[in-house]
Amino acid sequence: MKTRTITVQLGDRSYPIIIGRGLLGGKFDLAGHVAGNDCLVVSNTTVAPLYLDQLLASLDGVAVRSVNLPDGEVHKTVATAMMVVDELVNSRANRDTTVIALGGGVVGDITGFAAACYMRGVAFIQVPTTLLAQVDSSVGGKTGVNHPHGKNLIGAFHQPRAVLIDTETLNTLPSRELSAGLAEVIKCGAIADADFFGWLEENMAALVAREPAALAHAVQRSCEIKALVVAEDEREAGRRAILNFGHTFGHAIEHCQGYGEWLHGEAVAAGMVMAAELSRLAAPDLARLRDLIAAAGLPSAPPPIAPQAMLDAMGMDKKVLGKQMRFVLLGGIGHATFGEDYDAPLLQQVLEAANR
Repeated sequence: MKTRTITVQLGDRSYPIIIGRGLLGGKFDLAGHVAGNDCLVVSNTTVAPLYLDQLLASLDGVAVRSVNLPDGEVHKTVATAMMVVDELVNSRANRDTTVIALGGGVVGDITGFAAACYMRGVAFIQVPTTLLAQVDSSVGGKTGVNHPHGKNLIGAFHQPRAVLIDTETLNTLPSRELSAGLAEVIKCGAIADADFFGWLEENMAALVAREPAALAHAVQRSCEIKALVVAEDEREAGRRAILNFGHTFGHAIEHCQGYGEWLHGEAVAAGMVMAAELSRLAAPDLARLRDLIAAAGLPSAPPPIAPQAMLDAMGMDKKVLGKQMRFVLLGGIGHATFGEDYDAPLLQQVLEAANR
């Protein structure tokens, strides 16, 4: 695979997404993207033993410190973010320090949030090592942590200086985590690219088998779609909301189950089917979505959750305005809309059906 670069076009905050195989281990000069001459690498207890030394080899000439966070969504909290801030304070880091996130979506979100907060904002770089982080959470500048009453309720928009994606890190990803990442890949096709959705139908077995060429294409196309949407609407004032297809239901599932019981991608997969049902998506397209989700090894329905508990959780969704819930709906495969124009009785039916 040749190295590919996608640019997220945001004026003076534009940045590259560099995608390739074997980019860590000194094969890519990440030091050229560091703002000053020192940085803090934030990883976790699972990823650091695998890839920290390889990352350090890509930072030749830079003074590097590191901190390892506990692993898991349950640790995506203000207290964990403060571990990063405390390390920056204790090392007397200045505004020209760069913070580097090495890990999955939880590490990236926490690191970006800490970087946004420290001295009102220092540079950071994303080095995502999970499929979900590579195709979704590392791109777009959304950072944050969870609150007991809702997912990602505490956070900030803070764009990275660069995103470095080494697809070889997917070789060490547990199968369940790989499937969770495929949910966000499926989402990209469902909302914006019917041809890509069709390609996924033809190549899902290759993706699950981790065939390098298939994974490279899936990562690249997903990043291209997200980069275009983010460039149009950086702070989610309008069109960017389509990237949340399935997430209003999915975040509620995560909250009701307890963070970490269902992986984010698993909850989004079930949430996409529920959102498609609320969309009154044509039966053939709904069947295609269900089948593709199943082929990825993902659930197409949530665990039994009381409808009112789901509604209460969805009421804290960040897309709610004026106490009115808003949803991303599908007019067909590859065509998403967003707004408050949904069938409330049908929503109740969808929630009740999922609770059986």
